[in-house]
Amino acid sequence: MSVPCVAVERERGEAVRERLADADALDGDHEISVDGDTIYIPVVDPEAVPGDLAATIVERDADERDRPRTPAAILGYEPSLERLGDIVIVDEDDDERAREIADAVMASDVPCETVLNRASPIEGELRVRRWDVLAGTGTETVHREYGHEFLLDVAEVYFSPRLATERHRVIEQADAGETAIDMFAGVGPYAVPMATRGADVVACDLNDRAIEYLRENAERNGVADRVTAIAGDAREIADEHADTADRLVMNLPHSAGEFLDTAVRLAGDDCVVHYYDIQHEDDPFGPGTRAIREAAGDAYDATVETERVVRSYAPHEYNVCLDVRLTRA
Repeated sequence: MSVPCVAVERERGEAVRERLADADALDGDHEISVDGDTIYIPVVDPEAVPGDLAATIVERDADERDRPRTPAAILGYEPSLERLGDIVIVDEDDDERAREIADAVMASDVPCETVLNRASPIEGELRVRRWDVLAGTGTETVHREYGHEFLLDVAEVYFSPRLATERHRVIEQADAGETAIDMFAGVGPYAVPMATRGADVVACDLNDRAIEYLRENAERNGVADRVTAIAGDAREIADEHADTADRLVMNLPHSAGEFLDTAVRLAGDDCVVHYYDIQHEDDPFGPGTRAIREAAGDAYDATVETERVVRSYAPHEYNVCLDVRLTRA
């Protein structure tokens, strides 16, 4: 049967497949195929294909995919699940229901080594949570995102796979030769891909274990020579790295405002700041914009280039990002 497919080089296949999945364009009813150096990825809706891939759409015969046995088919209802590497995460207050879902996940065709249930909210300045292990034994996994691999332990570091598309948006703006500073870097989901694009990256995090994983991930992805990983408070690097940043990532939504004075010290003559915030729906961007301009003072002109709602955070509250260009006055 002939279906529309995105045709790209084999080495780009996984990254493109993830982008198509994020855009809800991926056709799960037909098989992906490879012919020579080209991979053909079926799409269900060509209109949903990202614009830069539109020219790669071709018609091609594709075999129908055998539908896997899903947890929903076993349970009779659709459970709320999140994938992180070979870990499946459920979010259930009812222990009996959580274990029922875990049993269904392990009996299904979902590739999974461990099923976890959230046992606490994110806690403390290291932003970690406690977990109930419902199946399997470990909390360490390798997560793959847009062609990169990230080793991490969800019990020791903060990581959200839900932010993959937002991270990719920012990462694609990074240029070779620029200096980027990730002030709250975690295991490196911004820092490592920016280094892959040729940026020299200084990555800081208060969590010592996150920095250990970040260094490992820089090695895994072949960019250890372009990533400087620093364990500690981002305010402590301001003297050594003052006036150097062409790009700053400030992904600490509840507290990033407390670090704006440091961000201004780190900024070079022309610096883009990716500032993440949690605000009420009535004025999601105003507080962050005012805070950045106040911190910039007379030293910089602050121009808001992008206002973006990343996701809903709580009733009437949004997780937002402001891309702000600081130009030295």
